[in-house]
Amino acid sequence: MASGQMSRAEALECKGFRHACHVMLYSDTESQLFGKTPIKHIVLMQMRYDGLLGFPGGLVNPSEETLEAGLTRELLEEVGLAVPIREEDLVETCIAPPHPGFNPRLILHFYVKKMEEEQIRELEKAATTTAVDHGLEAMGMVRVPLYTTKSGGGLPNFLSQSFIGNARTQLVTSLRRLHLVSPGELQRALQNSLRMHAESARSLKSDVALMEE
Repeated sequence: MASGQMSRAEALECKGFRHACHVMLYSDTESQLFGKTPIKHIVLMQMRYDGLLGFPGGLVNPSEETLEAGLTRELLEEVGLAVPIREEDLVETCIAPPHPGFNPRLILHFYVKKMEEEQIRELEKAATTTAVDHGLEAMGMVRVPLYTTKSGGGLPNFLSQSFIGNARTQLVTSLRRLHLVSPGELQRALQNSLRMHAESARSLKSDVALMEE
C-alpha cells in the first residue's frame, strides 16, 4: 500500500501496522499578551522526553480498544485528565512518512478537539500535578504563540523548533484549516522560521569548530 491519506475504516483493515493517535486541543480566548496583543486562541502542544515538540497521544491497539478510547487513555496518562475524544474529532489518517533506514509500518491518526478556555487551564494544571507521565514521557504542555511580535518573535520562533515526525505539518495544516491564523501570517511565519533554521545551523557549525579546537 502506498504512503498517503486513507479513511479510518481503511486504516483499521491494514494488517501488520501499528496505530498511533494524537490530538490538538485548543480553545478561544480573550487574553492579551502584555495587555495589548490579542492571543485569540490557545493551542496546546507537548514537550516530549526526547526534547522534541509533539501532540499528546501515543500507540493504540485497535484489537483491544477503539482508537478514541485509546487516545483518551493516553491523555489521562500524559495530561492528567481523561479528555473524551470522539470519532468525529478525527481529521486525518495516514501512513507515517518513511525515514532513511527506518520503516515503522505505523499509521497515524490525528484528531482536533475544541474545548472551553477553563477546561484548557485545568488541563495545563493537571499536566504538572496529576499526570503519571509528567517528567517521564511528557515534560509538560506548551502553548503555541499564534502572534508575531515586532522583533519577529512568537510563531516564527516556535515553528523553527524541532518537532517529532510530521507534528509541525499537522500544526500548520490545522491552523490554516481552522482559520486560527491567516494564510498570509502563516506564510510569513514559515519563511522567517526557515531563515532562523539557517542561522541556527551556522551557529551550530561554529560551536562544533570551537569544540574541535
